Amino acid sequence: MARINSKRIKVGGMTQLCIDLKPRRTDCDVFINSPIDVTETVKYIDNRKKDGEYITYFHAFLLAIAKTIYNRPKLNRFVKNRHMYEHTTVSISFVAKVEFEDDSEEVMIIIDVAPEDNINTISKKIGDKIQELRNKELKMDGANAAMEILGALPNPIRVPLIGFLKWTDEKGILPKGLQEDNLYYSSAIVTDIGSLKSDSIHHNNTDFGTASSIMAIGEIRDDLKVVDGKPKVYKACKFGINFDERVADGFYMIKAYKILEYILANPKLLEGRADEIIEIDNKK
Repeated sequence: MARINSKRIKVGGMTQLCIDLKPRRTDCDVFINSPIDVTETVKYIDNRKKDGEYITYFHAFLLAIAKTIYNRPKLNRFVKNRHMYEHTTVSISFVAKVEFEDDSEEVMIIIDVAPEDNINTISKKIGDKIQELRNKELKMDGANAAMEILGALPNPIRVPLIGFLKWTDEKGILPKGLQEDNLYYSSAIVTDIGSLKSDSIHHNNTDFGTASSIMAIGEIRDDLKVVDGKPKVYKACKFGINFDERVADGFYMIKAYKILEYILANPKLLEGRADEIIEIDNKK
């Protein structure tokens, strides 16, 4: 079955049997929650802000994740209906509040990261999208509009209808309008709980949609590590990552994590193209 914005990928026997034995994404959660040294990223963002530029940590983290996906394309894969697929684009999704109030509307936002994007273009994309939502009357469309309509239906109608939509999602025939602005239809879902002064968490994923990973970014805090036998204070940020183990093995995932660390330790890389090849050793 052909799917929107994705292509079918052939897999080896071991991977296919793993999919057959564990057909649900929620049966295949692999978690990592480890601090990353973001000292250089903090310096970089602070310097950009001093120059009057609107660049945030979230912008940097989102682009660093996208650059990692470009360098490790298996991260852009997902399993549906016991087949492996790969997104034809790289996109990162998140939920944003229209206003900073407890009862404010929440909307799903997807940022498509084009190969030529960099920290400047991504910051503008995110800023323009959020500013648009906060500066004018909120106009729901795509999946955001569908949520409001479906959520208002009574149980006897809503529950079987949602069951039917989950079936169409599995078979690859969910209406295109319900995939637009749907955070579950992206390369990766990101939640920035650091902005709430919270550490990262292990966030649950779902079988719905095509996002194989969800990442919770914690607050940037001072931490200690030993360098050359001496304690050193550094800026640490925990990334709580939940990933579907069927799309890539542990060796591949650890290399991806090291690329993410390398980008954040060398933030000038964020000024290059999103699809820039980053070599951190002789093996890829």
